[in-house]
Amino acid sequence: MKRQFLIPALVLFFIACGDSEKNKDTARATPDKETEQETNPIPAEQPEAVLPEKTYEHEVVAGDITIPWGFDFLPDESMLVTERNGKIYHIKEGKKQEVTGAPEIYNQGQGGLLDLAVAPNFAENSWVYITYASSKGEEEGGNTALMRAKFKDGELTNREDLYKAEPNTTKGQHFGSRIVFDNKGHLFFSIGDRGSRDVNPQDITRDGGKVYRLNLDGSIPEDNPFVGEENAKEAIYSYGHRNPQGMIFNDGEVWVNEHGPKGGDEINIVKPGKNYGWPEVTYGENYDGTTITEERTGPKFTNPLTYWVPSIAPSGFEKVTSNKYPELKDGFLVGSLKFQYLEFLKIDGNKVTKREKLLDGLGRVRDVQQGPNGFIYVAVEGTGVVKLLPHEEQ
Repeated sequence: MKRQFLIPALVLFFIACGDSEKNKDTARATPDKETEQETNPIPAEQPEAVLPEKTYEHEVVAGDITIPWGFDFLPDESMLVTERNGKIYHIKEGKKQEVTGAPEIYNQGQGGLLDLAVAPNFAENSWVYITYASSKGEEEGGNTALMRAKFKDGELTNREDLYKAEPNTTKGQHFGSRIVFDNKGHLFFSIGDRGSRDVNPQDITRDGGKVYRLNLDGSIPEDNPFVGEENAKEAIYSYGHRNPQGMIFNDGEVWVNEHGPKGGDEINIVKPGKNYGWPEVTYGENYDGTTITEERTGPKFTNPLTYWVPSIAPSGFEKVTSNKYPELKDGFLVGSLKFQYLEFLKIDGNKVTKREKLLDGLGRVRDVQQGPNGFIYVAVEGTGVVKLLPHEEQ
């Protein structure tokens, strides 16, 4: 009789122990899941974009530029502007002068002359950095390249090619590309997936669908995330991107906005070695309405800060720090190619709380920059570069 009672008692004891261990495992797992949700939260849906209470006006500061792709400011507050067809202009005191020495471009589809960024220490070395579509290489077609050159007296000299994506392709889409500097002597630039979504973005041995980081002289930083990994492109900083065409350095972090397919444009906070999911996860679909994937997130992917559905086709990116626009200060500006306006976003933590359409209907907005004088400048296709006028100046 004692043995009959002992066996059930032992069974109950081991079951209880098992439940106890299971509870311990659950207790250990829960904080990890909560931590992941805190560090990689699912983005909230955006509010609808509306017109501002008071309309903004503008004035043209550099006209007759068909597709002004990128621009930046020199220490004397003049600006350099790229035109996708291969021309670079120096805009100073209302006068536009074509710069000599621009690179030879592969002018195909969305390719051509792309972004331009003035070096942080330009006053000391006169370097400017340029991304463009290049046909250099053995294969037919082209791919995105990064170069630098010295600018002086209306001329680019001492040209140096720093990076050239491989292989070339005759596909005409998704070249990227934006350039931004951090405060530690690094340069970041983006290259789109080049129309090979199922091949390039998820493969770190291939260029395309990536954000890259280099030292200012073009060498690869020793602490890049894939340095030493077999066959990896060691300049890669993050991957799984589709086509980033906006980039800023914000409070110690690199932020990009990038084109989705039909829906699913994103803002991503770029972290070293992280995978942003394209095309294995997306909030968009194919242009014909068919499904790319049902997945929106996954444990190996970093979620976007926010996304747009429908797509606005974002290009250009800026954070407003100027006191000239108090109603916009600390917000973000993104150009919309599709809907032809400049979008203002107010972001609280990881949530977009406000969206406004500035310069609505002016044209396809390609780039936006806050100048050293505190004014906001906007590159608009078919017009050129315009200045956003503060309300008190209208």
